[in-house]
Amino acid sequence: MNSEYTIVLADGDLLSRVCGTNDSNLKLIEKHIGVPVFTRGNEISIDEEDPRIQQEFKFIIDRIVDEISDSGDSAPDLIHSILNTGLVHENSGSGFYAPQYAISIPGAIRKIYPKTRNQANLLKAFRNSDLVFAEGPAGSGKTFLAVAEALSLVLSKKVNSIVLTRPIVEAGESLGFLPGDLEDKINPYLRPLYDSMNACLPREIVHKLTENGIIEVAPLAYMRGRTLNNCAVILDEAQNTTSEQMKMFLTRMGENTKVFITGDTTQIDLPRRFTSGLVHAMKILSGIPEISMIHLSGEDVVRSSLVRKIVQAYEKDILSE
Repeated sequence: MNSEYTIVLADGDLLSRVCGTNDSNLKLIEKHIGVPVFTRGNEISIDEEDPRIQQEFKFIIDRIVDEISDSGDSAPDLIHSILNTGLVHENSGSGFYAPQYAISIPGAIRKIYPKTRNQANLLKAFRNSDLVFAEGPAGSGKTFLAVAEALSLVLSKKVNSIVLTRPIVEAGESLGFLPGDLEDKINPYLRPLYDSMNACLPREIVHKLTENGIIEVAPLAYMRGRTLNNCAVILDEAQNTTSEQMKMFLTRMGENTKVFITGDTTQIDLPRRFTSGLVHAMKILSGIPEISMIHLSGEDVVRSSLVRKIVQAYEKDILSE
């Protein structure tokens, strides 16, 4: 009995783009479904009679073709997004296609795709909520995705500016001992945010946006008394805010403002006498439907497979205590 399952594409050029450079996409698909994939002409096939694998194979190829048709993109990031997220189901029972929440940044050379289901949920939250908490371990993409979404909003002219802030010195917020002016003092603390921006856009565009005041950096201690209107605001390393600082920050939110708060509650550097503002806020604000709270885990770490294993080992250790 012939167990071959074949999908016929429009032409050989489309098949070539589905397969990727040096068949790189094809290798990812084979590894994911666990069976060899072969091609001929404008056809792509598997020799597998299991209907579940056939259905998954068809879903993957159809999604890749759809994305290529819509955006021309067939980069490995897209393939990873489709393979790792698939069809994400909401509580209502209906589903959404995770890569539809990919971030398009004007001037960028590529889209930013969610690489895990939780990342897809985070991007969905960015679209649907004005205030989003993203809590998770190092390397899970929370800060990078928040920065990418903020850049998309400002370059699409949906907001006028981006404000980047984080608690500078864990509890005291004392900057006086550092050399240079205020910008020199805080730049080392905001370096991870700039690294994320430079990964999304050419460095010269980020520099121009900063020079023109469209991207503003500010230590958390200098936010008191401000009202932030028509902007995207990112509070990074929020686990090192105190409860008082977090309340102050949250009440800065003005009209047409998106606020993204990121942090890792396993890396709190506050003295023991202080309660983490991130932990406290996520506890007392969890019942407000307009606020989204997304928890990422070691499964969402995309920085390195070794980092993922390290994070998961620490998670298991905490659970065993």
